[in-house]
Amino acid sequence: MGTLYLVRHGQASFGAADYDQLSELGQRQAERLGAHWAERGQGFDAVLTGSLKRHTQTWAGIARGAGLDTEPLVWPGLNEYDSEAVIRAVMPRGHDATLGDPRSPEGYRAHFRLLRDGLGQWMAGTVSPVGMPTYTDFVQGITSALDHVRTHHQGQKVLLVSSGGPISTAVGHVLGLSPEATIDLNMRIRNSAVTVFQFSPKRHTLLTYNALPHLDQPHLADWITYA
Repeated sequence: MGTLYLVRHGQASFGAADYDQLSELGQRQAERLGAHWAERGQGFDAVLTGSLKRHTQTWAGIARGAGLDTEPLVWPGLNEYDSEAVIRAVMPRGHDATLGDPRSPEGYRAHFRLLRDGLGQWMAGTVSPVGMPTYTDFVQGITSALDHVRTHHQGQKVLLVSSGGPISTAVGHVLGLSPEATIDLNMRIRNSAVTVFQFSPKRHTLLTYNALPHLDQPHLADWITYA
């Protein structure tokens, strides 16, 4: 049996002009995860990442913290959906300004309420967000990475660095969950959280989801973030 560790990127820049950039805290989260693994002698035989900046920056932080120099395989199918495109697909025309600042409590709630609605409609095929693949193609990008791991890395330890959408989709695929349950998982995944699959040539099996073993200390409680 092999073991696949799926890590969501560290805290990005929610509400900024460029979300796809780790915050200072996001960098610390990634390095702390790497240090946690180094303390336990945890290494990896292979690393896969999406091609977004927050994915490569998270892997770089993990590698620094763990003292690793593995060259990652970049897998674009592990990239996140475009949340702004999803929201625009379901937002009534002319209502863009009503969202307000997404960093405010009201704007934050409005953002994620519309995102949940948009994801449900995208998954059902009733909306087609501009510039995004169909949901079927999005899932294929993720399952192709899982198939690659099963085919090429039997008996090995593999790290996969991605985003909340692909990771929750991978879990939903493995468990056969409904779209609604997959969205619920997506809304709750935390930055730098670790999800673990065990895999054989035939299948992946979920062991843990959304764990933060590297932040399980009282003085690190304020390092736990979601966006």
